[in-house]
Amino acid sequence: MSYKTISYEVNENIGKLTINRPEALNALNSEVLDELDLLLEEIKKDKDLRCLIITGAGRSFVAGADIKEMSELSPIEANKFGKKGIGVFRKIEKLPMPVIAAVNGFALGGGCELAMACDIRIASKKALFGQPEVGLGIMPGFGGSQRLQRLVGQGWAKYLILSAENIKADKALEIGLVQDVVEVEELEERVNSLAKAIASKAPIAVKLAKEAINTGAQVDIDSALRIEELAFGLTFSTEDMKNGTKAFINKEKCEFENK
Repeated sequence: MSYKTISYEVNENIGKLTINRPEALNALNSEVLDELDLLLEEIKKDKDLRCLIITGAGRSFVAGADIKEMSELSPIEANKFGKKGIGVFRKIEKLPMPVIAAVNGFALGGGCELAMACDIRIASKKALFGQPEVGLGIMPGFGGSQRLQRLVGQGWAKYLILSAENIKADKALEIGLVQDVVEVEELEERVNSLAKAIASKAPIAVKLAKEAINTGAQVDIDSALRIEELAFGLTFSTEDMKNGTKAFINKEKCEFENK
């Protein structure tokens, strides 16, 4: 399937999804969200894919939702638009494989929310993060008020959302919004290296670990530990576990087969 506002490629077992509206700084409109929704359904079915990278074309990751489109929405239409964005970002969050946001520039509003829906965020030094919505008379609508506080705590979430202040990549790293910051020219290599490292590990174990972290964060500690206990036990039913432990004992490299 061909897309107008996004592009997608797979190199071996690593996918790269690019928001491709550079003339609009990759702003998210209904067309982008619809195309993302369709592509994510296909990505979810790809049993061979071990990691997904999401980035933006040009000098922006995603500069936000499309303000021109939003300015004409009625309250009911705005609710539907927000529901669409939340649904698409939730699909990203629930993908079985890890998702890395390669934040190459502006990650504002919906762009910051998109990055937060990913499992890991690596930023270039030119990246800029923020939730500027209250300066426009609205508030975050694609999950920002909820994911931001889970990532950086309520204090920083309220500071960023209520002040509409943007922060640079180094500050985002300091408060835990991103996991690493690199030079612009090093971003692609850094993200690819991380994706390859993840893809080289046992895929079933990686999937179960991601699921345990995500699910466990939503429940009490005893329930979360039970989730881990069950997932841990499941890994022992795989061929990858048998081959991986054998390779470790024999001081050999293991090529995991996703079995």
